[in-house]
Amino acid sequence: MHSTASLPNNVEELKRLLIGRDAMIAQLIAEIAQLKRRQFGRSAEPMDGDLLAQLQLALDDLRVVPEVVEAPIVKVPATESTQPLAAASKQNVLPFRRAPRSFPEHLPRETVVHQAPHCTCPECGVAMRRLGEDVSEVLEFVHSHFKVIQHVRPKLSCGQCASVVQSPAPSRPIERGMAGPGLLAQVLIAKYADHCPLYRQVGIYRRSGIELDRATLANWVAQTARLMEPLADAIGRYVLAGDKVHGDDTPTPVLDPGRGRTKTGRIWTYVRDDRPAGSSAPAAVRYHYSPDRKGLHPQDHLKHFKGILQADGYAGYGSLYQDGQVTEAACWAHARRKFYDLYATSKSPLAAEAIGRIGVLYAVEREIRGQRPEARLMVRQARSVAVLEALRAWLATTLVQVSAKSDLGGAIKYALVRWQALTLFSRDGRVEIDNNSAERSIRPVVLGRRNYMFAGSDAGGQRAAIIYSLIGTALLNAVEPYAYLRHVLERIADHPINRIDDLLPWNVQLAPVAERLAA
Repeated sequence: MHSTASLPNNVEELKRLLIGRDAMIAQLIAEIAQLKRRQFGRSAEPMDGDLLAQLQLALDDLRVVPEVVEAPIVKVPATESTQPLAAASKQNVLPFRRAPRSFPEHLPRETVVHQAPHCTCPECGVAMRRLGEDVSEVLEFVHSHFKVIQHVRPKLSCGQCASVVQSPAPSRPIERGMAGPGLLAQVLIAKYADHCPLYRQVGIYRRSGIELDRATLANWVAQTARLMEPLADAIGRYVLAGDKVHGDDTPTPVLDPGRGRTKTGRIWTYVRDDRPAGSSAPAAVRYHYSPDRKGLHPQDHLKHFKGILQADGYAGYGSLYQDGQVTEAACWAHARRKFYDLYATSKSPLAAEAIGRIGVLYAVEREIRGQRPEARLMVRQARSVAVLEALRAWLATTLVQVSAKSDLGGAIKYALVRWQALTLFSRDGRVEIDNNSAERSIRPVVLGRRNYMFAGSDAGGQRAAIIYSLIGTALLNAVEPYAYLRHVLERIADHPINRIDDLLPWNVQLAPVAERLAA
């Protein structure tokens, strides 16, 4: 801040000072709006009417064939009918009827019969005959319950030689532990899938009359994570065996003992998911934890990987691309978001046009999602390459018309600097247009971070990465995570390490839901 005495007397200098201050204020207002939107706003990036109009102008300028963009991109608002409502034909007005609600067949049914109050006619006294019945269903909740399983092992002795025979004790996930595999799976699912911290679980179990302190639950989490780490490593090897991996990271607060505060660790995610390119290979995700965001961590995670890495512009990935073993593929969602943030705060027509031009690319991608790489590449070459060339020319022209230090200039330079990596999808049908596969895998970590605030230690972050890997991979393969973790914990203590792949989510056979509920 400048005092009055320190202000310059020259009018031109005052003008420059005011212009600079106005620019700083505008930038700070934009940053505050962006932070508020990220904290409290919608996670999606919708386009309003003004932006749709800009999109239409962009499409007209590009002269794209109608089938590429009309239906998927431009939403034409419904116009009011010129015919009065009273004059509308009643035959065309269909009453709204709710479809009958049905509950899953695997749920147990309890039938309650409500007999008629009289078996004889209240009017004439004649015995009444059964005409039919009305059946309605009500969904009820039966409180979850604990049970104690007693393992009884009779001892048999020989009266002649005094030898004793007894069945060996059944193995447990935690040696000599009191928790069965179902309870351990529930603790893990509640914390890492339902984002319920351990101290809240203590209160939930107390309502059922079970006293389990937080330290006990934390010890169970630590021991089960250690037990399942080889399985998480097997998932990691499978992820890196593919020819394309999506990578991303997110901060996670970690308690810093002795300093009275938290530090910022990182959760890294690596996803193998080629289903959008028509592959039948199972999808999988491996998470890793690190105490900081140094580039040496992803370099260590991916040191054996050879193929395409689709990620954001983080500089720590840079050395991976130097020897040609790893090819960089950038993310159009990141590039688009910079323009969207600018449009959301300033309604910039140039930002709107950039969003519209990028939207054309996404319209093509929606049409070819799930097709084989060869088919996708053919369509992209025919329809997306021209859009990309026009977009690059427009970005270059616009950049010379705006301040290079402005937010718009920064957004344009972000795209132009990464142009080769951003356009790799137009030259390789295996590559996606964006890195949303990795970004989706980050969401559970973000939700959990909002609930349990911080990890207790670096070891806690590593345990979280192991368990997130198992739960995330199960969900990617449409495997119910609680049933999967219980299945694994019932077997893994005695499972041969050289057959660990048998326990991967796509290799297990889980019992039907009805049987699991009855167990």
